[in-house]
Amino acid sequence: MEAAPKRVFISLPKKYMADLAQKFDLDHGLFVKGLNPYLNEGYVQAYFREWGNVTGCKITKVSSEGEKKSVAYVRFESETEADLADWNGPHFIGGTEVAVKRVVSPKVEGDMMSQMSAQVAKPRPRRSMGLGYILEDAQWLEE
Repeated sequence: MEAAPKRVFISLPKKYMADLAQKFDLDHGLFVKGLNPYLNEGYVQAYFREWGNVTGCKITKVSSEGEKKSVAYVRFESETEADLADWNGPHFIGGTEVAVKRVVSPKVEGDMMSQMSAQVAKPRPRRSMGLGYILEDAQWLEE
């Protein structure tokens, strides 16, 4: 089985993104640092949905100097949506101020995040052993 290609995140001034877009098909998104480690992708997607169609989100847990935090990549359908989300900071997600960096990424063929976002069904709250609900995606609150 062949390993999935690694995604490359590029942060550069907006004026250079157009030049890069002439040579590569780009995904537009945000790199989010300092997330609460207990948040999941659905929660982060729901937060950024205010500024556009979120087509993917991937959270990675990071530990440094005894402090647990997470980082996330949030992908938007268009460049304009990613710009709006970036410009509407500062961002407080799950009660914590996070650092947001605008990035582009060359499209990766066979990207698992793309395949997963195409298969996402409308989420419902799940019951957690009689202790309440686990909020996977706040979208169900809008109904």
